[in-house]
Amino acid sequence: MNTMTRRLLWMVVCCLPFISGCKQSECAISENAIDDAIYQNLPFDMPKVQQPVFPAYEVNISKFGAKGDGMTLNTKAINDAIKEVNQRGGGKVIIPEGTWLTGPIELLSNVNLYTERNALVLFTGDFEAYPIIPTSFEGLDTRRCQSPISARDAENIAITGYGIFDGNGDCWRPVKKEKLTASQWNKLVKSGGVLDAQERIWYPTAGSLKGAMACKDFNVPEGINTDEEWNEIRAWLRPVLLSFVKSKKVLLEGVTFKNSPSWCLHPLSCEDITVNNIQVINPWYSQNGDALDLESCKNALIINSVFDAGDDAICIKSGKDENGRRRGEPCQNVIVKNNTVLHGHGGFVVGSEMSGGVKNIYVEDCTFLGTDVGLRFKSTRGRGGVVENIYINNINMINIPNEPLLFDLFYGGKGAGEESEEDLLSRMKTAIPPVTEETPAFRDIHISNIICRGSGRAMFFNGLPEMPIRNVTVKNVVMTEATDGVVISQADGVTLENIYVESTKGKNILNVKSARNLKVDGETYEEIDAKGQILNFK
Repeated sequence: MNTMTRRLLWMVVCCLPFISGCKQSECAISENAIDDAIYQNLPFDMPKVQQPVFPAYEVNISKFGAKGDGMTLNTKAINDAIKEVNQRGGGKVIIPEGTWLTGPIELLSNVNLYTERNALVLFTGDFEAYPIIPTSFEGLDTRRCQSPISARDAENIAITGYGIFDGNGDCWRPVKKEKLTASQWNKLVKSGGVLDAQERIWYPTAGSLKGAMACKDFNVPEGINTDEEWNEIRAWLRPVLLSFVKSKKVLLEGVTFKNSPSWCLHPLSCEDITVNNIQVINPWYSQNGDALDLESCKNALIINSVFDAGDDAICIKSGKDENGRRRGEPCQNVIVKNNTVLHGHGGFVVGSEMSGGVKNIYVEDCTFLGTDVGLRFKSTRGRGGVVENIYINNINMINIPNEPLLFDLFYGGKGAGEESEEDLLSRMKTAIPPVTEETPAFRDIHISNIICRGSGRAMFFNGLPEMPIRNVTVKNVVMTEATDGVVISQADGVTLENIYVESTKGKNILNVKSARNLKVDGETYEEIDAKGQILNFK
């Protein structure tokens, strides 16, 4: 080969990245490429979720003075590495093997935070390390402590690799006595902290208890005005472990997120987000320990992942009440596929904060093992918003203590099984209000191919008198070892086809009241009054 030939060959090889349409050594970084087949036969139009791409440039946090000894606080070193890569136009920030103690990490555009095998990122339990910032929590504008991992208005970002991010949530969370054994409870109380007046809930500090007492509706405090007052309840302002706000082309892949102070993963108003092959692990007793809350996001993939939560597992939200309606950003175009939920209040959940609307959601090939409820749809008067175009197929469940399938528009804020029958009846007996922007609506929901072995009541449809649940189809269902059958109340246009329920009260028991246009295996019941009836429907 002569000199000219070698030179031409060298030029061709070096220019290949540019010929192929991307910058040198720049490519989509997902190690498990997303198969386009995931978009085939969707019942709604949805664009492909854009994946981030990064230049080949990379840095190791050790070069910035970080030490993986479990003692050195590496907040500055990690964030300096991220800033350096961002300023250079993008690339990879490598967290190598070791135990890396740190405060809040702020991810910037065009940065892939990559964790090598045996890398453990442990967030400090020092409350003062987390500034109190304006944010959104449980669908409301409020203040919370800055999240251990955050990004705002970023584009082209990722957290990938093999490592673990531990939120040190036990430092923050209150704990209910009934969640622990006697020995566990005694040990916790002896460790410090304070108890509430009934000595049923442990709080890590007096400020945390004060913050809890300032909350009337969920966990957002009221009547806290000055910076001094906010600082006093800092320990109550438990951050979500990961908060990404108004960011685009986001990837979480391969890593484990665990032990969050409150919710674990909270993408808010994001676009083109992929959650692939991750693990989320929270203690079963963790208060507000949701695994994933996808809120007001557009174009998302939640795939190939494992969730073990102290509260709801895979949650779809869009803001609460007036705040959510004012934001007006529905959560839409979401595929949830090939996931496993090991524990949680709900396996797949919509609401209750859904005031901005939820639409175009496709859930398929998921397994729920011992979640309190399987498919959980919840809302209440005052929310407003419309949940529609939801498609769920091929779900396997075992040992569901409450309902495998639940629609509840009288949700009262408590976990499944925690609310008394008297609470529910009390809310249902209130005067029927007119339909307004505050009236939530659930409609056009299609569920098929469900198997559940071992549960409480098989299904519960509980709409509002002023806004029944509309146009819901449930087909090809087998539920065995249930304690009760199917209950339908305040619904219009429910279709049940090929349903087999085996319960302690008999086979295929269907209790219906205040329903219209109920179709059971091709036979239509135009109207069923409030006195109801029981049907054997198979």
